[in-house]
Amino acid sequence: MASGGSAIRGSRVGAGPMGEQDRGFHAERITVSYWDALGNEVVRHFAANVPEEEIPETVDSPSTGLPAGRDKDNPPVVAKLEPYKTHLAYVKERRTEEEAAQLLDEALQQLRERRGKVPAKK
Repeated sequence: MASGGSAIRGSRVGAGPMGEQDRGFHAERITVSYWDALGNEVVRHFAANVPEEEIPETVDSPSTGLPAGRDKDNPPVVAKLEPYKTHLAYVKERRTEEEAAQLLDEALQQLRERRGKVPAKK
């Protein structure tokens, strides 16, 4: 004798005569195509009764991770990523000696002004 769940073998649990057309493979659907910047097509299915304004304009492409839009001719552009900077690149961006001296003088002046406003501790 088989033991286990109470469902009859081969039946769908939770399926009944009411509401079966509103879910699963029986529901009416619309298909919306999206394209990413590399030309890949992403297909999404939505229920037929979903209003047009609730269907998103962009989705993420699962194959590339890029945003995909509904306009095939003008897909969303790929985000421009800044490359990793090496230490040498930061050294080249350093300020000149005159700018560094000016920044140091401004910082010291601000500290001196703050020191004058704070009462001395006993």
